[in-house]
Amino acid sequence: MASVNKVIIVGNVGRDPETRYMPSGDAVTNISVATSDRYKDKQTGEMKETTEWHRVAFFGKLAEIAGQYLKKGSQVYVEGRLRTRKWTDASGQEKYSTEIVAETMQMLGGKPVGASGDGGESYSRSKPAEQSAPASSNAASLGAMDDDIPF
Repeated sequence: MASVNKVIIVGNVGRDPETRYMPSGDAVTNISVATSDRYKDKQTGEMKETTEWHRVAFFGKLAEIAGQYLKKGSQVYVEGRLRTRKWTDASGQEKYSTEIVAETMQMLGGKPVGASGDGGESYSRSKPAEQSAPASSNAASLGAMDDDIPF
């Protein structure tokens, strides 16, 4: 049976991106994105809002772009897939972390400082055999990334 691992979120960046470089020279950028849900409380009748935080990891050229143009408070559209990592902390306890590995990103809202274009540029990472036409005339299609990059 086939399966699908696809995530789409639109939200606000919670803090400035953190970019680091692996020994291979490839960039890795991490952000957290907040998404909110509003609902009416059935008992009190008042509007309530819940916020969910999502960890997002970008790799390669997409990581460099995210690190350069995203800032705390930026609104962003991210498409990717879920990945859960397991590690052992200093006390020997096993820990798990689930994050979105971004494959496509679009900056929403106003024009970012120092950027050309309308602020709605779309960026994606794809394998050479999967490259397709850009989502918009000002989109940048990025080169291949190795999906087996360790965290």
